[in-house]
Parts: sequence; structure tokens; C-alpha cells
Amino acid sequence: MELQIYRHLWGITEAWETLFPRIKDLKYSGIEHILPDEGDRERFRKLLDLHGFDYIAQVVTTGTTVTDHLKSFQRVVEEARTLGPRKINCHSGCDWFSEEEARRFFGEALEFESRVGVPVAHETHRGRILYNPWTTQRILTEYPQLNLSCDFSHWVLVCERLLEGETDIVRQAAERCIHIHARVGYEEGPQVPDPRAPEYERHVLAHERWWDMVWDAQRRRGMKESTLTPEFGAPDYLHTLPYTRTPVADLWEICNWQAERQRSRFSARGR
Repeated sequence: MELQIYRHLWGITEAWETLFPRIKDLKYSGIEHILPDEGDRERFRKLLDLHGFDYIAQVVTTGTTVTDHLKSFQRVVEEARTLGPRKINCHSGCDWFSEEEARRFFGEALEFESRVGVPVAHETHRGRILYNPWTTQRILTEYPQLNLSCDFSHWVLVCERLLEGETDIVRQAAERCIHIHARVGYEEGPQVPDPRAPEYERHVLAHERWWDMVWDAQRRRGMKESTLTPEFGAPDYLHTLPYTRTPVADLWEICNWQAERQRSRFSARGR
């Protein structure tokens, strides 16, 4: 199994024409990004091809009803498909959905996915259906064909702990994970101020244990590649100083540090 690391464009304002070569030099395999504005999509796709990048599309569902979210899911997935993504990462539904509404959403979404031809990974994200371990566990049990994008930093914040009592659920999620968002959360937030700082070592190590579970599960399933995005976010995910709003760490450096750390760890674990 090969580890493919993608670079997200969150918080970056540099033109793609100069940015993509820098990302290529850092040995990223591809780009993870929201759908560009319609007028920029052809340019975006051409630049991906020029630099040999694969693409993971980030999409979100919207609306005030389950029907709205299902319609928007179909629309954004169809739009994403026109850009030839390797996978689609989706923020799916809303946390206020009842159990019945959540089941309806995933039942219809999965039926639609079966005709799309591109793997869709539903993200474990705050504000969405899969915002906590227990709802996710029930959904996974009911829908064995559901694929996940695992961002455990959200669960750490929602649970206000390093998931000490939820290891079995994390392991179940790992069995269905086809993409990792390798951000590190802590008990009071979805992103530690700087994962390189010694005071956050236990948080980094906890997340790495969970990513190891994902890699082990993917190997058992015979997956040829594992995809990971070091998705540390811009302010206000990235902490800033009061009054000046100066970032406490450099986002570019943090993402690249995480990419190199996980590339090294994966290599050391063997393929």
C-alpha cells in the first residue's frame, strides 16, 4: 500500500500558477480543494494535469430540510465529477437531523453514489450527521457500504477527551475509512495551536494511534493506496494573538511538518 499525501488550499491566496510548483517540489501527490468557481474550473484542471496532481474534491450539503440536503448532495457531487476527482470528501447533512432523517439521507445518498463512479467519503465533522462517535457507529452498522473520511479532531472536541472510552468505535470507523484528514485536535478545540509544541505531544500521539488503525484496516482490505491530507486550518482554526490577530504558528510550515512526519511514520511501518 502506498501513502498518497494531498495538499489543501485552505488559507492560501497565492496564484495556483506559482503555488502548484512549490507543492510539487514538496512531494505532494495531489490537491484537496473545494470546487473552484465555475469560470476557474478549466484552468484548475489544466494546472492539475500540468503538474501531475490527482484531485480530491471537497463538497458540502446545504439547506433547511433533509430533502434540501439530498438535492444539494446530488448537485455538488455531479459538479465535482466533471473535474475528474480521485475521491469526493463530503460534509454530509446536519447535526440536528433525527435518527430517521439521518437514515433517510444516507439511504438515498448511497443509492445515488452507486451510480456516480467516484468514491465518496463522508466526513466525521462537527455540525454534520457524523459529528460524534455514537451516531456514526449506528450509521455504520446500518449502512455497511458507507465510506468515511476520518477527521478525529472533531470527535475529540465534541467528546472533550482523547476518546479513551471510544476506541472500539474509532476502530469501527477505521474499517470504513478511505481518506484521512490529519489534523490534531484537543479537548477544547479542533486544532492544537502548534502540533510541534511538546505540550501537545500526547494529542499528536493519540491521533497517530487512530491513523495507524486506519492504515492497518486498509491493508487488511487490500487497498493499494491510502490518502491523507494534513488539513490544519487558517484562522480562526489557527490560533491568533488577541488584538493583533497575529497567527501563533505558520500554517504552511505546520502542514508540511505533518506531511513529512506521517510520510516517515508510514514508511517505517512498512507497506
